[in-house]
Amino acid sequence: MATVTSAAVAIPSFTGLKATNTGKVSAITKVSSSTTQYPRLGIKASLKDVGVAVAAAAASAVLASNAMAIEVLLGDKDGQLVFEPSSFTVNSGEQIVFKNNRGFPHNVVFDEDEIPSGVDVSKISMSEEDLLNAPGETYVVTLDTKGTYSFYCSPHQGAGMVGKVTVN
Repeated sequence: MATVTSAAVAIPSFTGLKATNTGKVSAITKVSSSTTQYPRLGIKASLKDVGVAVAAAAASAVLASNAMAIEVLLGDKDGQLVFEPSSFTVNSGEQIVFKNNRGFPHNVVFDEDEIPSGVDVSKISMSEEDLLNAPGETYVVTLDTKGTYSFYCSPHQGAGMVGKVTVN
């Protein structure tokens, strides 16, 4: 395998590109033994710059997002009465989106006996009577206190529709 270094290849501009009849772009290379007054851009530098740009774009996207950690389906693709996934981990302050999928109506109720102490269950749960009745309806919750939370769907708890989230 060949290794290309910045000394081996210099690309002063993109003006040496042309389209071929195959639709591919090829480079026209001129080799000159004289030095030019323009700085040369080596491949190592350009790959580094691209990496920095990609990292900056990714960081901007994360900061601009709502910090959604996970989407949990209510009812799996086959219509089974489950949370998918039923057990997962998020970071403190990240949103959890519970999305109605199949086998509805559903809701999301946190078990007051199985959440960290000091957390008000009424502020993080849907009421037992509130239901998501159509596909795609969502319930969004953000958990800030670290610990383990158990939750269930009140109409389907007896069928085993329960879950657990760990907040780091």
